[in-house]
Amino acid sequence: MPRFRFAFLAVPLVLSAQIACAQQSDTGGHIAVELNAAESSAEACTLSFMITNGMKTPVDKLVYEVALFDKAGQVSRLTLFDFGTLPPERPRVRQFAVPQISCDDLGRVLFNGASTCEGDGIAPDACETGLRPSSRADIEVLG
Repeated sequence: MPRFRFAFLAVPLVLSAQIACAQQSDTGGHIAVELNAAESSAEACTLSFMITNGMKTPVDKLVYEVALFDKAGQVSRLTLFDFGTLPPERPRVRQFAVPQISCDDLGRVLFNGASTCEGDGIAPDACETGLRPSSRADIEVLG
């Protein structure tokens, strides 16, 4: 009889673990966005990002609202970065030329929110709550 009680008590634990795993896969992971390089030219600052869709399904369209701050901490620009389509588990590089600004003047990039996050089975807030920003440049990246 004690074995039966143990098995009976274990069933809810197994079911709750399966439900938790299913809920985790529905949210689908994360979006890793790394500022990989920042290069100034006479007319713009070109920001190069390596982005990896860590979800199990493709992202059909991803647009982030981004705030650019100068070294003094003042908002310099508010803009949209369209990262396009992203296959699952494959890194992609996207570049954005921000006109009339020098990369040397940038102190921080803030991913303010996901303006568009579309794909089959992707929750509307998945690209925002799953954002994992980082930087290899001398510019801080937040999300």
